[in-house]
Amino acid sequence: MTFRTFFSRWLSTLGLLAAAFTSAAADGPNADLLVTATRTPTPEDDVLVSTITITRADIERSLAGDVADLLRFHAGLDIGRNGGPGQPTSLFLRGTDSNHTVVLVDGVRINPGTIGGAPLENIAPESIERIEIVKGPRSALYGPDAIGGVVNILTRGAQTDGIDASAGFGRYNTRTASLSGGMQFTQGGFGFSAASLDSDGFPTRSDSSTDRGYRNLSLSLQGRWQAGPVEWRAHAWRASGTSQYSDFFLTPVDEDFDDQASALEAAFAASADWRMRIAATLMQNDLRQNQSSDRVRTRRYSLEWQNDLTLGTANALTFGAQASREHVVATEFSGYDASTDVVLAYLEDRLRLGRHRLLLATGYTKHETAGSKLTWNVDYGFDLSARTRLLVTAGTAFRAPDSTDRFGFGGNPALAPESSRNFEAGLELRPAANQRFTLSAFRNSIDDLIVYVVTDPVTFDGVNRNVERARIEGIEAAYRASGASWQLQIAASAQNPRNLSEGTELLRRARESLSLSFVKSLDRYQLGLDVLTAGARKDFGFPGPVTLAPYTLVNLTGRVSVSRQFELDARLENALDKRYELAQGYNTPRRGLFVAARYRFGPR
Repeated sequence: MTFRTFFSRWLSTLGLLAAAFTSAAADGPNADLLVTATRTPTPEDDVLVSTITITRADIERSLAGDVADLLRFHAGLDIGRNGGPGQPTSLFLRGTDSNHTVVLVDGVRINPGTIGGAPLENIAPESIERIEIVKGPRSALYGPDAIGGVVNILTRGAQTDGIDASAGFGRYNTRTASLSGGMQFTQGGFGFSAASLDSDGFPTRSDSSTDRGYRNLSLSLQGRWQAGPVEWRAHAWRASGTSQYSDFFLTPVDEDFDDQASALEAAFAASADWRMRIAATLMQNDLRQNQSSDRVRTRRYSLEWQNDLTLGTANALTFGAQASREHVVATEFSGYDASTDVVLAYLEDRLRLGRHRLLLATGYTKHETAGSKLTWNVDYGFDLSARTRLLVTAGTAFRAPDSTDRFGFGGNPALAPESSRNFEAGLELRPAANQRFTLSAFRNSIDDLIVYVVTDPVTFDGVNRNVERARIEGIEAAYRASGASWQLQIAASAQNPRNLSEGTELLRRARESLSLSFVKSLDRYQLGLDVLTAGARKDFGFPGPVTLAPYTLVNLTGRVSVSRQFELDARLENALDKRYELAQGYNTPRRGLFVAARYRFGPR
């Protein structure tokens, strides 16, 4: 199936479904606020870039094992995974590399300073309140790595009353348990969550018969306290445990991990129209192999200062700065111990002038090893009518070489940063307040990609160099609607991720994908359907790339509300029992049933 044929077919499907559900939809208010796209709470209707929001209701219904399982059922978010639960997992957002997306936990960057993306496999859904995904470059506001976009994972916060307990069991002897809750009082509140997952797993490698298990204990705390004019906020998240896998020679190995993100913030009004926030944050990513002395650890300390100004009824200004020190220690290969200082200053202006919406943002990053970089965003929206908006956006972003690029295997301290230029045009339709249809086309050009270049064909010794260029062109469409007892989301993505230097397709990225989610409530019962179709992808192979077959996944979910406090949930994963690969030579879950019970103490 060609790129054009796929998109034409699914665009027709989206149009038919949109038309079918339009007559059944009932109007209702849309009061969702998104923080990540602009660094400040903004009504969804005023956000001018492509976004995805995963709510707490979505998370509870999914019974997903980790964040990657939540993200994968959205077209255009490709996941690569080296086996089962707890195995290394990569996110390819809009066709960009796995290290081209900034991942935040409560606004704290958790991307490690070593090669690869954030540890999505270790983030327990039971600790999460919502997830915001912003597509497209955002280095002007978030600094290095935001070439493909930003994922902000917001933990369960201090706006909850009561306690929520759950326990579950499923295939591969997977056991889960969680306890979360909070309390509100006049001057503030606090919230907490604890979630554990223990699974025997299955063989990670397709040529192995040894099950590889996973254990994870996740904890999060949040609190807020109003002390005079200052609101103090504190939040902390930690995930720790053990992941088992089989190495290149099929030798059983287990690795301990410890991931943390925490912050202390003070927010106050400098004047009636000026809000200021000061924060100190800490991030840690620590991996320790138990069968050897191999260890990789990243610690990052940051200070942040942000100002939000309201200039009349049509203009809002945000400016601030962030300074961080990153320390990375690695014992593998030759080993290295490196520190990197990064300073980001940013300015953003949001304007509303009649039918026009405009966002202008610029960021100046001073990176200790990559030098200085100026990035920008221009987002423009024009209301063709009360329910139709034309969108045009453009921006630049960059990724600085990480410590492994500079000092690890093939390390090269003289590497330049990777840089990108993105342009996007789209249309947004809102037939009713509870419906939204979006269509967008984008082009992202990336220069100076860092790759390992073999200099000795006998020993395979080499060096990392800036030698490649890539271009990702794509079209996306999405439709969302809801009624009194149902919800529907459909999305389709068709993209052409190309390595221009070699004239080849970028690895592990599907050219076509489609996702569908439908939920229907019937009195005390709820039924859900999640479908993902992904096209063929290229992957690493020897002597050259191999092609991974297309696949379709179907998950079925169900819920029975036994009482106002007690619920029983079930998920039938991979209901069609499809064999598929997310990475060459690695297994994926077969059909499996997972059931859970949830009890809520306190008000609902």
